[in-house]
Amino acid sequence: MIRHIAALIFIFVCTTIAWMILGSTIMDRSRTSDERLEGHVASTWGTPQIQAPPTASFSWWETVRVKTQDNGKDIVRDEKVERTSYFPLDATAVNVKLNLDHRQKGLLWYSTYVVDFAGDYNFHNDVTVPRTITLRLPLPAEKALYDGLIMTFNGQQVPVSTDAGGAVATLDLTPGEPAALHVAYRSQGMGSWRYKLADGVAQAHNFDLVMQTNFTDIDFADDTLSPTAKKLIGNGWELTWRYSDLVSGFQIGMDMPEKLQPGPLAGQISFFAPVSLFFFFFLMFIITALRGIDLYPMNYFFLATAFFAFHLLLAYLVDHMSIHAAMVISSVVSIILVVSYLRLVVGMRFAALEAGTAQLIYLVVFSYAFFWKGFTGLTITVISVITLFVVMQATGRIRWSEKFRKPAEIPRNPK
Repeated sequence: MIRHIAALIFIFVCTTIAWMILGSTIMDRSRTSDERLEGHVASTWGTPQIQAPPTASFSWWETVRVKTQDNGKDIVRDEKVERTSYFPLDATAVNVKLNLDHRQKGLLWYSTYVVDFAGDYNFHNDVTVPRTITLRLPLPAEKALYDGLIMTFNGQQVPVSTDAGGAVATLDLTPGEPAALHVAYRSQGMGSWRYKLADGVAQAHNFDLVMQTNFTDIDFADDTLSPTAKKLIGNGWELTWRYSDLVSGFQIGMDMPEKLQPGPLAGQISFFAPVSLFFFFFLMFIITALRGIDLYPMNYFFLATAFFAFHLLLAYLVDHMSIHAAMVISSVVSIILVVSYLRLVVGMRFAALEAGTAQLIYLVVFSYAFFWKGFTGLTITVISVITLFVVMQATGRIRWSEKFRKPAEIPRNPK
C-alpha cells in the first residue's frame, strides 16, 4: 500500500509539472499576443480618450520696454509681445453616450467603444471692444476618427479647421454679445473614457454632465468623481454629475468592463488543475478502498492524462471559438476518456456513476468556478468542505491499520 501511494504521488507530481509548463505557455502566448495585437486594435479602433472643455480666447499685441546689457552698457528697447486672454466658463452641459462593443484578437478581448459627445458651453463675455476670438476644442485622442464634428456659436455653425491642439474656429465677437458654444462629434476608443475639467485643480460653475451606457457593469476609474445621481435605463445606466460650484483636481471617467479573457483564464485553470486532480485521486482512492476495487498506479496514470487532455484541448480551442464552447467540448472529451477507460478496468457502473460524477465535480465545476468572478474561492471551498464531510462519514468505521498492513502480516482465517 505504501508503494502504491508513493507511485500515486509520483504521478501527481509529474502531472503537476506538466500543468505548470502548459499554464506558463498559455500566459506567455497571451502576453505576446497582447503586445503584438493591442497596437493593431488601437490603430484601427482608437485609444483611451480624455476630453477637455473648449476654450475661447482673444489675442492682442502689446509694446513693452525690455532692458538688456551689451558690453556692460544698459540698453532699453521696445518689443512687441503677444498677450492672450481666456473667457471664463459660466456653464457647462455635456451629454455622453458610450456604446461598448468588445472585439476579440487572438486569445484576448479588447474593450472598444463608440462615443457620441455633445457639449454646450456658455462663456462670460467681458470684452469692451469688438474682438476676433479663437474657439478651440481639444480632441481627446490623436489616433482616432471624429465623424460629424461641428461647432456652433450662438446658434450659427462656424467653419472648423484642425491643428495639433484640436479643432479650431475663429469669429468676431462684440461687447455684450452672448458667447454660447455647442460642439458635437462621434468617435471611438478603447479601454476608458474621461472628461478632464482642467490641468491640475479646476473650478467649474454650473456644471452638468450626463453619461449613458449600454452596459450595466460600470467601473469608475481611479482618481475620478463619483456621479451625483444614477438611474438604470434599459440595458445600461444614466449617470449624472451635477455641481453648482466645483473645485477639484479629479476627473470624470469610466473604465470599460472587460470580458473574460480566454487566454489568461485558460492559464489560471491550468495552474489550478493539480487541486482538481488531487481531489479526484483522493476520492478514487477512498472509494476503491471501501469497495475493495484494485486500481493500480498505471490506471491512475491514464486518469491523470485524461485530466491533462482537458486543459491541453482547452488551451488551443480558445483560439478558434468562444471560451464556453471550448469548455463544453474539452469537458465532454475528458469525461469520455475517463468513463470509457474505467468501463474496461472496473465496470460501467463504477465508471459512469462514481468516477464520472467525481470528474464532473472536481474538473468541470472547479474549472467553471473561474467564470464566477468574486465567488471562485468560495465555490471551491464549499465543495471541498462537503467532500471532506462525506469522506469522513463514509470512512469513520474503517480500520486503516488493517488497510495499510502488509499482505504477509494479515493472518489467514482458520479452515
